[in-house]
Amino acid sequence: MSDVKKPAEMPTQCKRSICGVACSLDLLGDKWTLLVVRDLLLGKQTYGDLQASPERIPSNILADRLKKLQAEEIIYKTAYQQKPRRYTYHLTEKGADLLPVLRSMLEWANKYVPGTLTLAEVEQRLQQNRTAARHASR
Repeated sequence: MSDVKKPAEMPTQCKRSICGVACSLDLLGDKWTLLVVRDLLLGKQTYGDLQASPERIPSNILADRLKKLQAEEIIYKTAYQQKPRRYTYHLTEKGADLLPVLRSMLEWANKYVPGTLTLAEVEQRLQQNRTAARHASR
């Protein structure tokens, strides 16, 4: 018998290696995907809401990222209108688990990128969005 270890199999989501950082970047590493996740965490739900973000994601890229996020089970969509068919988008548990990643990125930016929103400012905006959404649903 041989004591040589077999190399670990490459997870299907990973493209380059079995490194967790590389695999995460393969899934989330373009310049738009985490902004979509950020907006969903901040309470945006519709395609129009997501497209209205300050970064102004082009519609073809937004549609592509939503499909990819859904395929990776990071988000799911629910129809709220039949004709024309329109959806709301929501994070799955897997998607919501990205919150600490985004929080760490925000803290890093606050330390090294002057003028970025602080965690307290982001949380204040999140609370305002939740309050506004509750009032709108009444």
